[in-house]
Amino acid sequence: MEDVKKLLGSVAISPKIIEETDKGVKDIEGFKNKIEEYLSQNVTELLDVILYGAIALDTSDIHVEPEQEKSRLRIRLDGILQDVVFFDRNIYRHLISRLKLLSKLKLNITDKPQDGRFTIGVKDLLIEIRTSSLPAEYGESIVMRILNPKSLISLEDLGLREDLYKIFQKEIEKPNGMIIVTGPTGSGKTTTLYAFLKKIQNPEIKIITIEDPIEYHLAGVSQTQVAPEKGYDFSDGLKSIVRQDPDVILVGEIRDLETAKIALQASLTGHLVLSTLHTNDAAGTIPRLVDIGTDASSIASGLKMAIAQRLVRKICPKCKAKKGGCEYCNFTEYKGRMGLYEVLLVDAEMEKFILTNPPVSEIKKLAIQKGMVTMYQSGLLAVKEKKTTLQEVKRVVEEDESL
Repeated sequence: MEDVKKLLGSVAISPKIIEETDKGVKDIEGFKNKIEEYLSQNVTELLDVILYGAIALDTSDIHVEPEQEKSRLRIRLDGILQDVVFFDRNIYRHLISRLKLLSKLKLNITDKPQDGRFTIGVKDLLIEIRTSSLPAEYGESIVMRILNPKSLISLEDLGLREDLYKIFQKEIEKPNGMIIVTGPTGSGKTTTLYAFLKKIQNPEIKIITIEDPIEYHLAGVSQTQVAPEKGYDFSDGLKSIVRQDPDVILVGEIRDLETAKIALQASLTGHLVLSTLHTNDAAGTIPRLVDIGTDASSIASGLKMAIAQRLVRKICPKCKAKKGGCEYCNFTEYKGRMGLYEVLLVDAEMEKFILTNPPVSEIKKLAIQKGMVTMYQSGLLAVKEKKTTLQEVKRVVEEDESL
């Protein structure tokens, strides 16, 4: 691990802390107790315990939030924030300084937002930590996002219904066209896109991605990252990528007209283009592209599939029968998450309809007539199969008025 550390500038978690944490941290209470043991230790060991404990619990991010008298540490488990521990302002100051140093953030800047990153080495895994600092009322609020390569899963592991699996497999094997995944931040869009890439990846095709930032590293795929401060944005990067003669292009997000135009043009000239967009549902993809200035004829001929998705918590398999929570699920009665999907396919009829610039409600109506299962209906199917609960579906998906 020392060689890896030197090569990649990663921070290695000490074997002692790994061993102690593996033994004592099975739930949030154990995590709290372990942190409290280290509050009087040096800040390097304290941070190691916080980072490794969060990773051991499959946390997606860690929040350090200053309050008037104390500071609070929270973690996000299965999409829900949970309090872990409170500590004094002195420990907070040392912790923030250590974090900013590791993340290459400027220590003397406390009144402006900053973004940084660092890598930690854990049991032969390199896990990237994305750090964001934000000036708040009582100091800087810090969020660490954990990008664990173990989160990269295959199409088979997405837990798709059989009908969805067949649709996805058929569409991603097409040689050209655009596939867009939509949903809010944290809804698993990148995970889905990478599952697509893993499924179609083979030595005979060239895959290039342009992302902001690169979230996961995939062997055999050429990945590039935008750098707006250097004048290298999505549209510039996409122009360069097309000249590299790729078969598949992943564009992290479509944010502007120029990117949308180049991506759609690429989809019409023999490339499979995968990307994301911020919309509420699958039907909203089309009006959203029109809103940023994209020509309806380009959308109609280039777009092949729009997917909207949300993540819901799954019922804990170990305490499902007794419905009382257990140590395995931190007494929440839920463990892990699954995707709910809404898939709009663009066939010849939908293509002609898009040319009329219809409102989102009419697009959705036609898609449902053609067999689209709405997000809420997907949730009800998951409830029927006892994978999640109705309360959980209603928490993340707006109820269909038509049902």
